[in-house]
Amino acid sequence: MNPVVAEIAELLRTRGWLLATAESCTGGLVSGELTALPGSSAWFVGGVVAYANSLKTGLLGVAPDTLVAHGAVSVETAAAMARGACVATGADCAIAITGIAGPTGGTAEKPVGLVFIAIATPAVSRVFEHHFDGTREDIRAAAVAAALEHLREALAGGS
Repeated sequence: MNPVVAEIAELLRTRGWLLATAESCTGGLVSGELTALPGSSAWFVGGVVAYANSLKTGLLGVAPDTLVAHGAVSVETAAAMARGACVATGADCAIAITGIAGPTGGTAEKPVGLVFIAIATPAVSRVFEHHFDGTREDIRAAAVAAALEHLREALAGGS
């Protein structure tokens, strides 16, 4: 069991908040980490794996104009995914991840390893930019670990 997830669970239970996820490049790995903890159904409502842009718009409410103007891998899209996860599920807070895990798909502007992680709570919405190295698996694992840590920090800080 991931000790960060146990801490997240306690912080969510203390506040009476529910959590949702919206994942692209991690393909549900964050949800998997969260649900590995027994009793997670008390605070985790579910997640959306929105790999295709059509799901980002259809299920998460990301504006098509956002995708056109900024791309699927952007601060704006990550923030919209997190907000959309809250709206779609009725959760109080959400983690959203979008990025380029590779080994292909990167550009000079958006290289392989670029990942945006959004955290939305009732008090704050923040997006973090990361540049991870390694294989596809390394990048995805690093993104999951970073997302959980960002959520833990946001909840511990009272956000």
